Amino acid sequence: MDLYCLRHGLAMDRDALAFPEDAERPLTGEGKRKMRTTAQGMKAMGLAFDVILVSPCLRARQTARIVAREFHARDRLKLADCLAPEGSPKRVVECLNRLDPRPQAVLLVGHEPGLSELVSLLTTGNLRLGIVLKKGGLCKLSAETLKPARCAVLEWLLTPKLMAR
Repeated sequence: MDLYCLRHGLAMDRDALAFPEDAERPLTGEGKRKMRTTAQGMKAMGLAFDVILVSPCLRARQTARIVAREFHARDRLKLADCLAPEGSPKRVVECLNRLDPRPQAVLLVGHEPGLSELVSLLTTGNLRLGIVLKKGGLCKLSAETLKPARCAVLEWLLTPKLMAR
């Protein structure tokens, strides 16, 4: 399985008055623009996804919709509570293993530190790998089987600036 982890784009700052629920913070105008560029870069790389799992938070849903629009893949979008900020890497693995039929390529759209913890768990077996996905950053893992232990290889990690090229 090819597993792509995409952190949501630039979102509005936390503001208890404007956004009493953190989950309702949207992407900024700049965040939307940069995500369109990132999605175009992903398409230019020849990536493809059987399913796009997305956190229920607005900023992640907006990010995923931008990517899905670029890939003409809106029918592949699925909300995944396991990708919410309070989720855990083990829950994400469980969620992925429940997918039927088993996809060859999955895009996960979520948050930090959850995505980097997932990368760490799958590549090292623990949560101590020191990586951080920038907003709009993308990485690729490959694995034969998924388990909440060392089972995957980190193929690459790209910043949004690299995706724009």
